[in-house]
Formats: sequence, C-alpha cells, structure tokens
Amino acid sequence: METRSFSITLAALAMAAALAAACPASAAAPGRSCFWAHSVDGFRSIDNRTVYVRANMHEVFELKLFAPCLDVDWSHRIGLRTRGSSSICEGSGNAVDVIVRSTAHRQHCPVTTVRKLTPTEVAALPPGARP
Repeated sequence: METRSFSITLAALAMAAALAAACPASAAAPGRSCFWAHSVDGFRSIDNRTVYVRANMHEVFELKLFAPCLDVDWSHRIGLRTRGSSSICEGSGNAVDVIVRSTAHRQHCPVTTVRKLTPTEVAALPPGARP
C-alpha cells in the first residue's frame, strides 16, 4: 500500500512539473513593461493595424490590432477599454480594445500584442507616427 501511494505521489509530482514547464513564462515575467489605460496621454497611427501610444509620460508602446480598424489612422480621439485589470502589459493575452470614436460610428478594435519601443525605435519612427 505504501509503495502505491509513493507511486501516485511521484506521478503527481511529475505531472505538476510538466504543467509548470508548459506554462508560458510571460504569466509571471517580472521584466515586462506595463502601463495603466488611464496613463495614456497621446497616440498616433499611420495605418489601420498599428497604434502607438505614449504612456507613463515618456514611454511609447506599439499596439498591434487583430484586424484593420477603420478610421484609426485619422481619428483625433481613441479610447482603450480593458476587461479585467486596467493594467496593459507587453505581450499577448491582454483583454484590451482600441475604441475609435467618430461622428458617424464607434468601433471596437481588439489588440493582439503590445510591445514597448526602445528609445532608438521611438527616434526612428517617422515624425507623423510619434505620439
């Protein structure tokens, strides 16, 4: 009986180790940069699939959209809607939408990935793309 419980314990430990190895490192990655949705103080978009936002006063984040988002590249106002936490972090899996508001409509555009740009990448952006 004792041998059987030891085998079950050993199997459970092996399964737990396999699950831990399968979990993405981003779930607890301490080095990921994040910003609060309410800390965004500027945005720009040069096409209908990418939005650059300035947050935390000097950081620039690139938001890649799931599909083309009509009018985001000429809109003067957007919003960010989060589901769950209002903290938005690098990587995928954020539950956040870019909301484009115009006089004719309001469109929700899901964000697939978020990436913080380095200072060199920000400097390399065309002037019309810098938030």
